[in-house]
Amino acid sequence: MQAVLSGALIGGLYALMAVGLSVTWGVLRVINLAHFGLILIGAYLTFQIATSWGIDPLLSLLVTGPAMFVAGAGLQWIFDRLALSEFNSLLVSFGLLIIIIQLSGNIWSADFRRMTAQVNPYATQSVTIGRLVFGVPTLFAFVLAGIVVLGAHLVLRHTFAGRAMRAIAQDSAVAGAFGVNHRRLSLALGGVVGLTAALAGTVFALSNAITPDTAYEWFGTVFAVVILGGVGEVVGTFAAGILVGVLSGVVAVVWSPATAPFVLFTAIILALLLRPRGLFATGAVR
Repeated sequence: MQAVLSGALIGGLYALMAVGLSVTWGVLRVINLAHFGLILIGAYLTFQIATSWGIDPLLSLLVTGPAMFVAGAGLQWIFDRLALSEFNSLLVSFGLLIIIIQLSGNIWSADFRRMTAQVNPYATQSVTIGRLVFGVPTLFAFVLAGIVVLGAHLVLRHTFAGRAMRAIAQDSAVAGAFGVNHRRLSLALGGVVGLTAALAGTVFALSNAITPDTAYEWFGTVFAVVILGGVGEVVGTFAAGILVGVLSGVVAVVWSPATAPFVLFTAIILALLLRPRGLFATGAVR
């Protein structure tokens, strides 16, 4: 039971990392691998601000949030101006990710960076319910992921901007003919996606050491969450994140941590053979 619940909470972090990638892919048809770089920068900035200024790491979001919003909007502006196809956006964004990783190494070096207990009390805090123990950082991640997913779902389903984004996802040319400003909406969406990267980076830094190569370690799991949840399905992304977290946690305890990736990706292959569009895909961005 401890493994299941802890895995579900960690799955919240996976979902928080994946939701931005899923939405930009589903709505804007951009596979933005540079999103991992924004998460990495968000984590490093959280470390730097908390360590240098001695303030609460969560307060670093007052800096990293606006910074990553601007960075996300800027990346989307580049993609729009270049008019990239999905495949080309994959290549270009991967190149941008390599640049971000290299710059991170130049600034913070390749050494492990972790906030000390003096500036990051959350790393050692936990919540106990009976015999079950939950780390505060994973609780933060789960709650934030739930808030982000619920907010995105409500915006997409019940606002004009959300309906416009869904129209763009279906047919951007027709949506433009009905007065939908594709560029303005894409910039706004890119900025919001950057904000989710800041949230994910901060939560990750609360309980993990950071190196430039950490971004590569997120690839497989986060893409698994996006694909299983269904591209553009924000609610499905949250559910898939929990599923992946639970599966990894249970296998690590019952079998061994080394076999968790093997079992996880075997299950993903089987799931996609039965549900090629994802376990939670419904056919419409939501």
